[in-house]
Amino acid sequence: MRSKIVAGNWKMNTLPAEGVELAKNIVAGKGSVCECVHFIVCPPYTHLSEVAKVLAGTGIALGAQNCAAGEKGAYTGEVSAAMIAALGCRYVILGHSERRQYYGETSATLNRKMEQAYAHDLVPIYCVGENLEEREAGKHFDVVKAQIEEVVFNLTPAQFARLIIAYEPVWAIGTGKTATAEQAQEIHAYIRKVLSAKFGAAAAETAILYGGSCKPSNAAELFAKEDVDGGLIGGAALKAEDFLAIGSNGFGK
Repeated sequence: MRSKIVAGNWKMNTLPAEGVELAKNIVAGKGSVCECVHFIVCPPYTHLSEVAKVLAGTGIALGAQNCAAGEKGAYTGEVSAAMIAALGCRYVILGHSERRQYYGETSATLNRKMEQAYAHDLVPIYCVGENLEEREAGKHFDVVKAQIEEVVFNLTPAQFARLIIAYEPVWAIGTGKTATAEQAQEIHAYIRKVLSAKFGAAAAETAILYGGSCKPSNAAELFAKEDVDGGLIGGAALKAEDFLAIGSNGFGK
């Protein structure tokens, strides 16, 4: 049985005190959601230590939004996998479309980041997805396949067993557009097929999250699809009520 996951990517939003308050509100309302849902929150680096204290013992996991490709050393401004793990993170988002687009992250970079994540016992939430131009050109399958083959295929079977995939239709992030549930299922099923070509039956156990403008109103329809195992939530993760409602609407109370 694959995990049912609702992960919140706060991106560059909230100040530390606001993040602590948001985390407290999520903890306070968690009881209204089915215990089957695994919640993960991924605040900015500046919040991790304090949010970790709020989440301790609640069953809600802490993740970071990124980590450095290096272990340590003269990398001014970078934050290593060892550092975020030491603060209580269990997860790290890698390969988010915004990192690829704005910061030029390549598969070569992401291979090094994945190596660091696993070296420090972090579970990567590895993001794949196409932009609008690629979708309209009918290249979305090729784009996603390449992003998987160039990074995920380098993992050992033991590493792969601890991986989460997040599919992001980049054209649906922050635009208000949403892939239909059918479109989401089609690409999620394709991702699982690509994974199974390399890792066999283990791909059936890999959680694949939908990451494009998921909200309380469409969570049930999306999560009902066979290969959609939850969501990587952006804007809706900044309101505790909406974040929790995605879990309850999508998976039950």
